[in-house]
Amino acid sequence: MTTKMQRTGRPGGADDAADDPSRVDPATLDALLCARHGDPFGTLGMHRVGSALVLRALLPGALAVDVVDGRERWIASLAAQDGSALFTAVLPRRRNPFAYRLRVQWRGADGAPTAPVIMDDPYRFGALIEDLDVWLLAEGSHHRPYEWLGAHPGVVDGVAGTRFAVWAPNARRVSVVGGFNHWDGRRHMMRLRRECGAWEIFVPAVGDGELYKYEILGADGSLRLKADPFAFRAEVRPQTASVVQRLLPGVPIDEARRRANALDAPVSIYEVHLGSWQRKADGGWLSYRELAERLVPYAVEQGFTHLELLPVHEHPFDGSWGYQPTGLYAPTSRFGTPEDYRAFTTAARAAGLGVILDWVPAHFPSDAHGLAEFDGTHLYEHADPREGFHQDWNTLIYNYGRSEVRNYLASNALYWIERYGVDGLRVDAVASMLYRDYSRKGGEWVPNRFGGRENLEAIDFLRRMNHLVGTQRPEAITLAEESTAFPEVSRPPAPDLRSGGLGFHYKWNMGWMNDVLAYMARDPVHRKHHHDQIRFSLVYAFTENFVLPLSHDEVVHGKGALLAKMPGDDWQKFANLRLLYGFMWGHPGKKLLFMGCEFAPWQEWNADAALPWHLTAHAPHAGMQRLVRDLNRVLRAHPALYEQDVSADGFRWISHDDAEHSVLAFERRARDGRNVVVVCNFTPVAREDWRIGVPAAGTWRELINTDDTAYWGSGVVNGPRASESVPWQGQDQSLTLRLPPLATVMLVREE
Repeated sequence: MTTKMQRTGRPGGADDAADDPSRVDPATLDALLCARHGDPFGTLGMHRVGSALVLRALLPGALAVDVVDGRERWIASLAAQDGSALFTAVLPRRRNPFAYRLRVQWRGADGAPTAPVIMDDPYRFGALIEDLDVWLLAEGSHHRPYEWLGAHPGVVDGVAGTRFAVWAPNARRVSVVGGFNHWDGRRHMMRLRRECGAWEIFVPAVGDGELYKYEILGADGSLRLKADPFAFRAEVRPQTASVVQRLLPGVPIDEARRRANALDAPVSIYEVHLGSWQRKADGGWLSYRELAERLVPYAVEQGFTHLELLPVHEHPFDGSWGYQPTGLYAPTSRFGTPEDYRAFTTAARAAGLGVILDWVPAHFPSDAHGLAEFDGTHLYEHADPREGFHQDWNTLIYNYGRSEVRNYLASNALYWIERYGVDGLRVDAVASMLYRDYSRKGGEWVPNRFGGRENLEAIDFLRRMNHLVGTQRPEAITLAEESTAFPEVSRPPAPDLRSGGLGFHYKWNMGWMNDVLAYMARDPVHRKHHHDQIRFSLVYAFTENFVLPLSHDEVVHGKGALLAKMPGDDWQKFANLRLLYGFMWGHPGKKLLFMGCEFAPWQEWNADAALPWHLTAHAPHAGMQRLVRDLNRVLRAHPALYEQDVSADGFRWISHDDAEHSVLAFERRARDGRNVVVVCNFTPVAREDWRIGVPAAGTWRELINTDDTAYWGSGVVNGPRASESVPWQGQDQSLTLRLPPLATVMLVREE
C-alpha cells in the first residue's frame, strides 16, 4: 500500500489560485469555516469544474489529507486552502466522479500528528430520501415519515453508517453533531431537499448508540441545538441528546387483539405509572423487563384485560408523568431501551393483556432542546400565543393547520401500534384541542374562520388520525379523554372526513366519574336528596361508547385517595368503596381503575415512590383487592355485563325511583337474552325480605356480594333464591333478598 501525505498549504499560495479550480472564493470559504453555508453539498465532495475534477473536504483539526481509491491506493494529496480546514485538490488524470476515501492525519491532543486513518467522506453520497417520499412529505400525506426522517443506521454503497434527516424548512443551515464529530457543526452540514423542507446526510461509521443532535442556524440568525423530533431513543434525563437507534421491525396485525378490543368484548383497564407501581429495594425504577416479570402477571391475576400506561414518551421532567413529552417517538430511557420496551409489550400480549398508551398530541413543552421555534420560526406551534400557548400547563399548542405537523402526529399514532404492538392510544386533553377558547377569557383567543370557538383544524386532525389508525391497523383502538358535551366523539366521521363524528372507538365518561364521586362522598343520610346524581349517567349512557374512569387524576394533587373520599368510619369507608366498585362493574361501559385503587390506599398517589404494597397484608385492603379480582372475573365470565355495553338493548331499569331508601336495581342483558341483575344499597341499613322484580322465573344466585366477609364485609349474603309469581316493579316474577348495607349485589339465574 502506498502512503503519501501532503503538507498543509501549497507552495506558491495565492499566486496559483487562478489556476486551481478546486479553490473557493473567500466568501464561500468563510461560510464553510463559520458553518453558515446553506448548500455544503454544492461545494464539498467531488465536482466537475469546467474540464477539471476537483475534490474538497472540510476537516477541522486535520493536518494532512490524501484521497485514495477503494483499495486505499494513493491518488492525490489535498492542500489546505490558505492554511484553513478546507482541503482541496484537482484530481489528476480523472474525468468522471468515482468512489473514493480519505486518508487523514489528525492533530492529537498534544498537538502532535496522529497515525493516518482511512475514512469515508459523507459528501460523496447522493440524496437518499426517495422521490416518492419527498413528494408525500411535501404533500403532507406520508403515513410513515418516521421511516425516512430521524436517524437510520444502514449501509449505503457498501459503507456502514447512519442517514440523518430532519424537517426544518426555514433554517439557513442544519448540521448533525455528536461525539463522532466532537459536536462540531462544521463537520456534517446537511443537504436541503427544498421540495419538502427536509435536510439529510449520510454519516459513515456512525451506528447504534451514538449520541446526536441537530445544530440549526435558524431563520432568525440564532444558533440552536435540538433533539431529533423523530428520534427512536433518547438519553436519560437530565441529558437531552438523541440516540441513534435502529427502527424496530413491524408487528403484524393480530386478529385476536382485534376481538379483545372490540366494543362487545370485556374491557377492564388497569392504569399504571411505570415509575411508581413498584420500585427496587434501593428506591430505583424497575426496568421494562422487570416490569414485564412483575406487572404483567399481577394484572393477569387481578383479572384485568388491558394495561393503560401513563405516557412512556421521552420527557425531561419526572413530575409531568410523561404528559410533557419532548420525544414522541422514543420510549423513555428511564426504564431501558426500545428493545426492552418492546419486550414488555410482547410479554403483555403473550399473557392476553392489551397495552394502551396515554398519548399527548395536544401540547408540548417549551424546553430549548425540543420543538419550540425549531428552525428559528414557529414551525410546530402557532406564532400567536392566543392560539399557540396553553395557559394551564405553560406549554405550546401544535399548529394542526400545518400538514407536516398533522403528519408528524398521525404517523406517531401509527408508529406505536405498528412498531411496538400496542393495542391503542388514549388521547389526552382532547377537550383542550377541540375549543379555541379552552380555559381562556374573552379576548384571549382567536375565533375560527366562521367566527366560532371550535378548533376546526384540530377536529380535522383527529378525524384523519382516527381514520388512519382504523384503516391501517383495524385491530387497534383510540380512546378520548374528553370532558365536554362535544357531539359524536366516538362515532365515525363521514367518508370525506369533513363531517360526522371524530372517529374514536371510546370516550372517557367524565360526567359519570364526577357525579358518582360527588354522590359517594355524601353522608348516606343525605343521599336520598341527591338520587338523580347517581342515576343521571343512564340518561346518556349510550350516546357514546363510554369507558368509566377512576383514573390517576382523581387521586392526586390534593384530591385524596378514593378511600379517603368515602364518608363514615373505617368500616363504612371500605364498604362505600366496595359498593362503588360493584356499581361501576355493573354499570354499562368499559372499566378503568388506577393502580393501587384495587387495594384502597389511605393516601393519595405519590409518583416519586412505590405504591404502599404493605397494606395488602391487612384484611380490609386485601379484601378490596380480592373484590376487584372477583369483579373482573365475573365481568369476563358473563357477556350480559359487557356484550352490549354501548347499546341500550343491554340495560333495563328495574327500580330507579326509590330515593327514600337510596336503592337502585337494574338488569344487564347479553345478546342471547341471558341477564345479570344488579342491586345497590347506598345506605348503611341492612334490609331483610327486600323484594325486587326479576326478568325471568327460576332460581337466582349471587355472583358478587360486596358485603361478603371475604371482602371484609359484614356478611349479609344470600343463598340461592327461587323467584315467585308475584308481579313487582314491572316484572312478572320477583324474589326477596337480604339487602346488605352499603353494598352491591349481582345475581344470575341458574340454568
